[in-house]
Amino acid sequence: MRVLIVDDEPLARLRLATLLRECEDVEVVGQVGDGDAALDALGTVHPDVLLLDINMPGINGTTVAQRLSGRTRPQVIFCTAYEAHAVHAFELGAVDYLLKPVRMERLRDALARARQRIAATPREVTSYLSGRLRGEQVRIALDEVVCLLADEKYVVVQHRGGELLLEESLRHLEEAYPDQLVRLHRNCLVPQQRLVGLKTLADGRVLARLGGSEFTPEVSRRNLPALRKLLRMG
Repeated sequence: MRVLIVDDEPLARLRLATLLRECEDVEVVGQVGDGDAALDALGTVHPDVLLLDINMPGINGTTVAQRLSGRTRPQVIFCTAYEAHAVHAFELGAVDYLLKPVRMERLRDALARARQRIAATPREVTSYLSGRLRGEQVRIALDEVVCLLADEKYVVVQHRGGELLLEESLRHLEEAYPDQLVRLHRNCLVPQQRLVGLKTLADGRVLARLGGSEFTPEVSRRNLPALRKLLRMG
């Protein structure tokens, strides 16, 4: 099971990493210090579980959990020094709520619950896009896609391994994958799971933050309300 540690205190991260080394079938795939970094890491390290602090700079832990609510992966285990947020944490679908200092037996119990919840949820069927790369017909899993950009008569698929050209229109792709793709503007679609935040610039323009990528495409005013609603709903 792949675990990402999210805590703004270096000593807390070190303690959790030390405990996890004693847990069977657990791999620590990363350690980050705030909620923004956690969301950015999702598309890169693909954790099964987040060990998530609540009070952190920027996006706090409950906001991160809200944006992940309903997903099979990653499951959220809160690790915090405060009891006050426990009820809200479970309302957001957290597997467990551990108080610091985290004890080994409680951590093992929480990881076991996360493993059971993941195993009990049917795996999502992977969707693929077919296109051309250097004259050859290839396909790419939609999970690997960062964004789709209209470019004259083609659609350029930016993915973790490079780029791919499709001969389908953005509108056709949007209609084919209505629950998986969202529109940022008339020339750009992104997978829903890639959208982790919105950034407003001083000139009023809004950019989309995409998990696992530094690319920040602009969001049109027409699509902004729907994207904000999507982020609030997780």
